Amino acid sequence: MTRVDLPKFPTSHGYMSERVQQAYITAAIENGLLPADAHRMAEVVSLTAPGDTSKPIQFWQLFSVLGQDAIVGVVTRFYGRVFADEPWFTSVFERVGGLHHHVATQASMWIDVMGGGPYYHGAEFRLNFHHEHNAIALMNDKGAERWANLMRQTLDASADLLTDDPRVRISLNTFLSYFMTKYAEEFAFQDRHIFGETNGQLKRRINFLRMTTAAIENLSTQELSDALAEHGVDVSLYPDKQALVEKALMM
Repeated sequence: MTRVDLPKFPTSHGYMSERVQQAYITAAIENGLLPADAHRMAEVVSLTAPGDTSKPIQFWQLFSVLGQDAIVGVVTRFYGRVFADEPWFTSVFERVGGLHHHVATQASMWIDVMGGGPYYHGAEFRLNFHHEHNAIALMNDKGAERWANLMRQTLDASADLLTDDPRVRISLNTFLSYFMTKYAEEFAFQDRHIFGETNGQLKRRINFLRMTTAAIENLSTQELSDALAEHGVDVSLYPDKQALVEKALMM
């Protein structure tokens, strides 16, 4: 296990962070990416990324690792690409404001959601209004594909801002994929997960000695099997959940 000293930057909830966090956790539980009790797991709900590098960084923990300058740097590079792109794409942004306007508003939203504090005034209402009115011309397959391609190119070229912790890029991909899925559902365009690897299934480290019989029995078959395997047990010898429970109770 490798550890890093975190947080590097102080954190606090913003106007959007708690609601987005809870919505993501609920969806991740439904999709099997987070345990059923993830809403109560300190390593998940904390705004500070885990110091244990074997554990993923949730995207509301990114500010604790990156801080403001790195986040603003990524957003600035992205909009540099946007404003240098083809007129059909760039013109939608130009009608709203210049490069500095977009950097300021996008970076404030990212910082807010990523645990940097209350920066994005107006929260979801402001974000929804922007997409439904200012950016509606790009909330379609063509616009989403171009936006996602430019963002992926930006991230690929921004390793110098993302630290040497590989979890950071994966967490950013997760953040972007979560919002892309949300917008694809709201505006009925194709969901494009082209940013790269996202956070995989979070497996809890289970200590049977600290658990009651009822708690062990409430574990899923997969959780029991994985936890026993980590203790060196040949789980192929235990054909069903009850057998796994009985073995766990003997540990």
